[in-house]
Amino acid sequence: MNKATIFRWMTTSLFIACLGAGAGLSAQSPATITSAEIFLRLKKLNVLGSVLYVAAHPDDENSRLIAYMAKDRLYRTGYLSMTRGDGGQNLIGDEQGVELGLIRTQEMLAARRVDGADQFFARAFDFGFTKSTDEALKTWGKEKILSDVVWVIRKFQPDIIITRFPEDGRAGHGHHSASAVLAHEAFTAAADPSRFPEQFKYGVQPWQAKRILWNTFNFGNFNTTSDDQLKIDVGNYNPILGKSYGELAAESRTNHKSQGAALTPARGQSMEYFRPVAGEPAHEDPMENIVTSWHRVPGGEKIEGMVDQLSKEYSLLHPEHSVPGLVGVYKAITALKDCYWKTQKLREVQQLIEACSGLWLEAVVRGPYAVQGDSLSVSFVLNNRLNAPIAVRGISVDSYDTAYRQQLEGDKNYYFSHNIFVSPQTPVTQPYWLAEEMSPGSFNVKDQRLIGDPQSAPAYEARFRLTVGGEEMVFTRPVQYKFTDAVKGELYEPLTILPPATAQFDPSLLLFTDGEEKGFRVETASYGGHGTLPKMELTPTAGLTVQQTAAALGSWSARPAAGATGSMTANLLLDHNGRKDTALQLRTVSYDHIPRIDYFRPAVEKFVLADVKTAGHRIGYIEGAGDKVPQALVQMGYEVVLLKEKDITPANLRSFDAILTGIRAYDVHDWLTARHDVLMEYVKEGGNLIVQYNREDLGQVKTNIGPFPFAVANIRVTDENARVNFLQPAHPVLNFPNKITDKDFEGWIQERGIYFAGQTDPAYETVLSMKDPGESDQKGSLVIAGYGKGKFVYTGLVFFRELPAGVPGAYRLLANIIALNQKKGF
Repeated sequence: MNKATIFRWMTTSLFIACLGAGAGLSAQSPATITSAEIFLRLKKLNVLGSVLYVAAHPDDENSRLIAYMAKDRLYRTGYLSMTRGDGGQNLIGDEQGVELGLIRTQEMLAARRVDGADQFFARAFDFGFTKSTDEALKTWGKEKILSDVVWVIRKFQPDIIITRFPEDGRAGHGHHSASAVLAHEAFTAAADPSRFPEQFKYGVQPWQAKRILWNTFNFGNFNTTSDDQLKIDVGNYNPILGKSYGELAAESRTNHKSQGAALTPARGQSMEYFRPVAGEPAHEDPMENIVTSWHRVPGGEKIEGMVDQLSKEYSLLHPEHSVPGLVGVYKAITALKDCYWKTQKLREVQQLIEACSGLWLEAVVRGPYAVQGDSLSVSFVLNNRLNAPIAVRGISVDSYDTAYRQQLEGDKNYYFSHNIFVSPQTPVTQPYWLAEEMSPGSFNVKDQRLIGDPQSAPAYEARFRLTVGGEEMVFTRPVQYKFTDAVKGELYEPLTILPPATAQFDPSLLLFTDGEEKGFRVETASYGGHGTLPKMELTPTAGLTVQQTAAALGSWSARPAAGATGSMTANLLLDHNGRKDTALQLRTVSYDHIPRIDYFRPAVEKFVLADVKTAGHRIGYIEGAGDKVPQALVQMGYEVVLLKEKDITPANLRSFDAILTGIRAYDVHDWLTARHDVLMEYVKEGGNLIVQYNREDLGQVKTNIGPFPFAVANIRVTDENARVNFLQPAHPVLNFPNKITDKDFEGWIQERGIYFAGQTDPAYETVLSMKDPGESDQKGSLVIAGYGKGKFVYTGLVFFRELPAGVPGAYRLLANIIALNQKKGF
């Protein structure tokens, strides 16, 4: 996707503001570029070098080194992440899995807009923490993901490749080490015409990078750097940007808000260290012995002089004076033989022509959605704000094409609108990696050309055919929804293509504990001019009976057959004018720091049959970083009340049989520490306080969570099938009101638990132990202490994953934990 740039002359601060098309899709307010930065980009025209950084997840990258390579050395710099971070933790909401991956994708793109690098993703799915390289490679499908890395290398053609991690246990995570293994193998495979030859029909060729290096690190007490390694200082201050690369790195990482990854800006010298992995050795600089000038392109030598002259004559106050010279450079590059750097530099020159001319091009709509089979009004705006020699020759969107011809006068707005027909065959908006059903450890993408792309192309793209100084060029803009928020100002959001109708179940999961009938709703919506709602046809799996109870209200009921067990589903078909289609549910993820994200998934209701008995009825829930445990508690039959700071009073807490804190609640609510005495008094008087995992101040023994000291430790069991041992088989938590057996730990997903209790006071009882292969038993997944008349529990068991997934044993065990203060004599 080409970047579109918007420039506005501001006489008071002497800067030019720009909004890229990529930025418009991935940000909700315009980015800015100073006139000084245009000068930096002019200098970059004479730099023909490229660097590819490789790691496993969003926020694994070395933002400081990337910013230095892109903004100081002016190399084309890219970051290839094996995954989109789908299996990570979420500090800002309850999204997990692919939805968290969608959030982190946009956070990554925001980070790249700061540090100036390109972003790429392989198709690997982040299935959660693993301690094994082999498990990561096996789960992902090693050859599949290796082909992705090879593909990105062949397209990007890096001179050097840098990995964040080593290939062994020092990487600290199986995904980390696997990313290094794949990068190392791809370094050789990308140059081998016998490896993945099917890629060549898409225009790539074998490519051999000069070398691959490991960017060693010093994380906490774990130092892999040494003075005999190749090292460079990347802490420089860039006066054109007004920031050091440590400051840029902090700004970049602050975009990873779902991970709470903000850094304190660093100023002053900062050394980065490198160890050779393969290829030609380097002793003084990572790019040693690599030609990074126009001399690497046959016939390109004269262009270097043209660019030098442009840089010498560049005017900060009148960048438009550089447009004729840039057109000359554009023509000279066009005359070169086709090659990688010709393509890259033509794109850069065109972006500079936009920047220097103050060209504003816009294609916007009045609403965020368009519907298959309806029309869509698109408004076009053009303004040649610095009066460069520009004329319009035509504008096209989809099948619409006009020979609109107009010389653009200086700083004059040109407006017009046109209705386009949204064909019924126009695909609904969907992230391309979610268009096909997933494999267990990776996404499936049919179109080879999409692999590596950070996001899907916009639903529609406007093409403006212009002549600049007599040279014809095509500038593209995504068709976007533009609006003005009373608080946030002017915003741009993506345009989403909808089907004629969507549907969703409420709730999306029903828990049956005793064979009783339960009700649910099917909510349908019809869009555009399609009028009446389509007919619904619900098809449940065997063992389940469903019937509509109130058609007008979309109300249904379901009852499992006698003796039925396990999980069942109901698929919804929508009959629209005689055509039956699987109903799609529209899912929207919305946060202020990223654009609105829409995607679709089949409308399916999940029914879980589990023998769950409960004791106690009224639950207070203190939400943390975000999870869906309260909804699961409601399904279990509890009355759930969400508690805020003002609700934590002795009189109020007495009305609850148990209080649960959401995941990382103590990390995100400072006031919980201040309310510690009130919560402990609640326990002492007979209450039950259940704290789900936290992770701040790892390893520090603390007394502001429980009644007795313990530390939250960086201990986890990542094998979701790990054997669970009952250390106290007679303990009430394993017996009342449900008898817990090995069967209750079957079907768990992703992991057993994270951030276990460690260094526990003797007052805490441990009732479970578990371990990953090759490790010793861990006993801190569930610790219980009596305090006064009540109970305190800390658990790292991942109920926040298992309950929404419908794991019966997780429901049964949580019911027992809640019932701890209900068991007489315990």
